[in-house]
Amino acid sequence: MASSEQKVVLITGCSSGIGLRIAVLLAKDEEKRYHVIATMRDLKKKDKLVEAAGDAYGKTLTLLALDVCSDDSVKQCINSVKDRHIDILINNAGIGLLGPLESIGVDEMKRVFETNFFGMVRMIKEVMPDMKKRRSGHIIVMSSVMGLQGVVFNDVYTASKFAIEGFCESLAVQLLKFNVNLSMIEPGPVHTEFETKMMDDVAKMEYPGADADTVRYFKDVYMPSSIDIFEAMGQSPEDIAKCAKKVIESSRPRFRNLTNSLYTPIVAMKYADETGGLSVHTFYNLLFNFGPLMHITMSILKCLTCSCLRSRTISPD
Repeated sequence: MASSEQKVVLITGCSSGIGLRIAVLLAKDEEKRYHVIATMRDLKKKDKLVEAAGDAYGKTLTLLALDVCSDDSVKQCINSVKDRHIDILINNAGIGLLGPLESIGVDEMKRVFETNFFGMVRMIKEVMPDMKKRRSGHIIVMSSVMGLQGVVFNDVYTASKFAIEGFCESLAVQLLKFNVNLSMIEPGPVHTEFETKMMDDVAKMEYPGADADTVRYFKDVYMPSSIDIFEAMGQSPEDIAKCAKKVIESSRPRFRNLTNSLYTPIVAMKYADETGGLSVHTFYNLLFNFGPLMHITMSILKCLTCSCLRSRTISPD
């Protein structure tokens, strides 16, 4: 149970990756300023979190079952928190979807939106009224750089993140009137088990419904380029957790927080041309016309991106 001096932090999607690292980092805060409620859909997957938390487990970190796709599960989880009091909500749960659009069923697309978008909405709707009554609270949403810039063959995942961005941009204005902050964290590539498994799986899959040229472009052009980008620009879950902690502890938390400054020029390019053609044609040329050059560029960037530069990319300040 949290002490009166501790802030109660509820985090979704904590069985691995970013959610796990945020939960552990906050639970191990040297000043013990946080009581972390780490949630996951299946508590049978708690072992990695419990091991990483160490002595903090059962003290500054507790576990609750939560399925963000279920109204009943969300309500039951929040009702089990003392006085329903949550100071900080971190919406982290999410799933990905990658591949040629023609080969993806609508039910698969709906599942992505059900988790990434409506899962976030359920959590905010359940927690927000109490925060507004108290005139206090901070809602943090794990978005993505793909919520700012579309990426080929990530059509549906990108759409779910764009939906998050628009929703949060609208809601943040209202929440300010109630002294409740809303912040988005926007990582680029992150090295997680989830990402690694997805990359391995898609490389082996067949894509019924997609023409041979599209499948070839996906497997032989997009996938190698994507791997180059991950290796050159990818961050660790720990990097994202540190960024989240800085956002939480900021006296004036920013609304948008890109975790990787290497993506700033890419995002800026989109808004430099109101027609949208600059970014579309730039990405087209990078992928289809300058693939070998892009590979060399990413290899050089990987060599140049030393640990001191990476440490600069995690600060929201």
